[in-house]
Amino acid sequence: MQTSDPGGNGQGPTAAANSNYQTTTTTTNNSTSTAASSPPKAPPPIPPPPGSWASMKAQVLRWRGSRKLVLVIVAIALLLDNMLLTVVVPIIPEFLYDIRHPDAPLASFPKTPPTTLSPCQKETTTPYNGVDVTTPGYDNASWYAEAEERHKELVEETVEVGLMFASKAFVQLLANPIVGPLTHKIGYSIPMFAGFVIMFVSTIIFAFGRTYPVLFIARALQGIGSSCSSVSGMGMLADRYTDDKERGNAMGIALGGLALGVLIGPPFGGIMYEFVGKSAPFLILSALALGDGLLQLVMLQPSVALDESDPPSLKELVMDPYIIIAAGAITFANMGIAMLEPSLPIWMMDNMGASRWEQGVTFLPASISYLIGTNLFGPLGHRIGRWLAALLGLVIIGLCLMCIPLATSIHHLILPNAGLGFAIGMVDSCMMPELGYLVDIRHSAVYGSVYAIGDVAFCVGFAIGPALSGTLVNTIGFEWMLVGISILCFLYAPLLTFLRAPPTKEEKKVGGFENGGLSVDDVPSVGKTSASDGIVHTVLGMTSAEKPSSELKSSATAANCDESFTTRL
Repeated sequence: MQTSDPGGNGQGPTAAANSNYQTTTTTTNNSTSTAASSPPKAPPPIPPPPGSWASMKAQVLRWRGSRKLVLVIVAIALLLDNMLLTVVVPIIPEFLYDIRHPDAPLASFPKTPPTTLSPCQKETTTPYNGVDVTTPGYDNASWYAEAEERHKELVEETVEVGLMFASKAFVQLLANPIVGPLTHKIGYSIPMFAGFVIMFVSTIIFAFGRTYPVLFIARALQGIGSSCSSVSGMGMLADRYTDDKERGNAMGIALGGLALGVLIGPPFGGIMYEFVGKSAPFLILSALALGDGLLQLVMLQPSVALDESDPPSLKELVMDPYIIIAAGAITFANMGIAMLEPSLPIWMMDNMGASRWEQGVTFLPASISYLIGTNLFGPLGHRIGRWLAALLGLVIIGLCLMCIPLATSIHHLILPNAGLGFAIGMVDSCMMPELGYLVDIRHSAVYGSVYAIGDVAFCVGFAIGPALSGTLVNTIGFEWMLVGISILCFLYAPLLTFLRAPPTKEEKKVGGFENGGLSVDDVPSVGKTSASDGIVHTVLGMTSAEKPSSELKSSATAANCDESFTTRL
């Protein structure tokens, strides 16, 4: 007797199991045949061996799009540019004196009057009207006469040295308004590479130049290269680092490269000029510049890059008062050190009898502290307020400049120079990213022109400072010159409070009798934009975070109310 299966098909359990086994076997065979008919997978590619040309090429391709690589290239370019800027500080004043006095170079003049004299050369005392008159011996008299003549020539030379140093900044000042808009049309990489080429040529001319006009041309030519490098470099960083905090950190690092160049330049130039020769530091710099150019050529691959966004005009940016305040802070912060570059070495030779290496080392504390200040206040300025950090920086600059003339030895210059460099680092590392931030919130995010303005501000300080320093030293003296620039820093510092909460481009002027003709700028809490919806709340001067919860039940309704309210006003 057979037992029927649960399905009612008349088959027993054994038959059903056999049927299931056959079905499973058929399915397995079908899947096996399908897998056999499909082509086998290709094995993974074998990586090239380390150190091979293919491995290096793959590494280069991977690094080309890196933001960090761009930051490294910009920092190196600023480093070399500012090394060339400052390496001439201890070289040019004495070199110009020596080429005009080949028979009596400055190093051959004794620092102290002779102490051993022959009997006929000793000083004599003669009574005259009851008073003993002392007449110095022949050697002493001639030493004092030569010292006075040397003093007059060095003071007159301050004017020529100042004009030479200022020529670079004047040319850079003229080139910036051309380079800035040019980056909007062809991109940043080509002007950056052109800056390297010009700097390399300028360095070679410095190495082999032996007359004042040739050296003057080399210094002026450097201004064109500096304009291309600095405007393109800062614009490239602002374009790559769009977040305001990251941009501040990146620009702090790039300005650290600038600070390192300022740090290395004077002692490097003074020591090499003292122990090797005048051409040696410039030849080494030209070799380093050549390496930077090859790095740009391989990694950046200079080419035309068209920008389709509508950039703000240079006139529009110059008319923006907030951009002008930020740029002015850069000018006054750097004007003091620019005045010291041509005048302090000569003042040290005249008052302290400083040697070549001492003239170069005197700027070392300022350079080290500038390096610390730029890296510290890149992120810290964003946290405490860039306007406040720059304001404190200008006050510290004024105090340090007033302390420098009080020094009687090179050791007394360490502390004021260190404070000066640290304070300049505070201002530069805060105001450079502030320029990019102002363009972001008040114009459009295209940075070539605004960093041309920032570089113009930097150049105005380094053009006016050296150009006026020689004349001011001759007329009012070294001490009063520094007191004057200190007073200017103190007077300008309060203007930076306007950068505390700059209005955005969405905020309109509020007029009419209801508000007494007040602008949105006059409302303290306005100027903060909601991060969620981008709507600036002008009702009662409160931001969305400050409104009571009953007013924020519907974000869409709040936005519509704000827009209609602003429109009616």
